[in-house]
Amino acid sequence: MSTIIYPSPIFGPVHSRRLGISLGINLLPADGKVCSFDCIYCECGFNKDHRPTQPMPTLPQVSQALEAKLRQMQAEGQLPDVLTFAGNGEPTCHPHFPEIISEALRLRDLYCPRAKVTVLSNATMIHHQKVRDALMLVDNNILKLDTISPDYISKVDRPVGAYDVCSVIEHMKAFQGHLIIQTMFMRGEADNKVSVDNTGEEYVAPWLDAVREIAPQMVMVYTIDRETPAHGLLKATPEQLDAIRDRVIALGIPCSASY
Repeated sequence: MSTIIYPSPIFGPVHSRRLGISLGINLLPADGKVCSFDCIYCECGFNKDHRPTQPMPTLPQVSQALEAKLRQMQAEGQLPDVLTFAGNGEPTCHPHFPEIISEALRLRDLYCPRAKVTVLSNATMIHHQKVRDALMLVDNNILKLDTISPDYISKVDRPVGAYDVCSVIEHMKAFQGHLIIQTMFMRGEADNKVSVDNTGEEYVAPWLDAVREIAPQMVMVYTIDRETPAHGLLKATPEQLDAIRDRVIALGIPCSASY
């Protein structure tokens, strides 16, 4: 099984299907995974297989490494389109996430003011006011909502600890539109044991109702792009993604589909 463990605190730049030239900021340890989900499709693998021994990077370490990389990219004439908080797990789990966001915004304004600051989050920490306040400052506040089915969430996203999707949706509404919903659609049978498929109407219709209530600035629907730790998972088809995309657009919400 091939998985990706990213360097920390800076990796890339990489070309993102949805975001362009992306300079990654990894607030998790460089030798393992720290996440409040344990998704069966995660490119970083299962949590149990990548327990870190190193600490999370500190605020000064993130700041120094980011500034050094931006100086290098500036000198090479290739500035990033986005500064993306992602990497080996959930970035908002870092205890100094708000302060790091402020520092990243300062460095963005100094070196590449046209770049967007983006956070890819599973939304498990947005019940904390400080996390919500920090996410309100970034350009692209991208929050995961794969489904509103608790059963599907327990089988696929596999939260570590308590997770109430209804509470998450209420906190998403509190952003008052300053968020992008990101949803993974897929199908198949995980390791010949668990049947998964959120492309059917019984999943799509309630999800669309939640999207309409949350009223995000945009929705991104996508499917598997890299090898997954659970075997037997299949991509949603372009036809399935396009149909879902078009139903979101019919709600008056911009939507992109990545195959």
